[in-house]
Amino acid sequence: MLSRAVRIVEAFGPGDTALSITEIARRSGLHIATASRLVEELCGFGWLQRDEDRKVRIGVRMWEVASRASPTLSLREAAMPVMEDLHAIVGQHTQLGVMEGDEVLFVERLTAPGAVINFTRIAGRQPLHASSSGLLLLAYAPPALQERMIASPLEAYTEKTIVSSSQLRSALAEVRRQGYAFLAGHIHSAATGIAVPVRDPAGKVIAALAVIVPNDGAARSRIPVLQGASAAVSRAMAYPAPPPSRPTEPSILNH
Repeated sequence: MLSRAVRIVEAFGPGDTALSITEIARRSGLHIATASRLVEELCGFGWLQRDEDRKVRIGVRMWEVASRASPTLSLREAAMPVMEDLHAIVGQHTQLGVMEGDEVLFVERLTAPGAVINFTRIAGRQPLHASSSGLLLLAYAPPALQERMIASPLEAYTEKTIVSSSQLRSALAEVRRQGYAFLAGHIHSAATGIAVPVRDPAGKVIAALAVIVPNDGAARSRIPVLQGASAAVSRAMAYPAPPPSRPTEPSILNH
């Protein structure tokens, strides 16, 4: 029963806000009567909810529990004030990603009207070899994972995408040498992704802080402020969050 309930919840992909019972049954591989019964039970617990048109959405209760129990909660709390400052300076997409299996999972994202095209969304995933955040995290991942990814087929998104094992090996070495990932036009020809590492108090890379900016001559000028922001997040990870009553302090990017 539990495995069937999990299959129903996992029927919702990153771009899905609402699904019909028929679609949930198809994606989960369950008989439509079984899917309908389980959806009703999950709605009763608040894990799912039905719209007026009878379509099914993820429930508020599931969001509440998942947010409270998230292993990235402290990371997000440390990063958000810095990301807001960074976003105000850069004026483009700012995002925070962590390694999840063979992909990068984005746990926070800030954007603005008129920003360059970006396929990232919160709780969305991208391949390690094609995204700046993914390449950055892979560069600091265990060697066994790196070798497995190097030996795997690599999907091309544009003519700039890394698609060969030799290209990926070279790119990972370059990221480790320079301390950041810079991918111009690898997922979309109009966009450049720049990612830098966020480290825990022990110095381990635990996340990638990135900006997605226009693919133009000004892209590299964003690297210093991005590096300053990641250093600020890394410092914040070493200290408990201040109490809510603490007076407002100057921007953490100025420290």
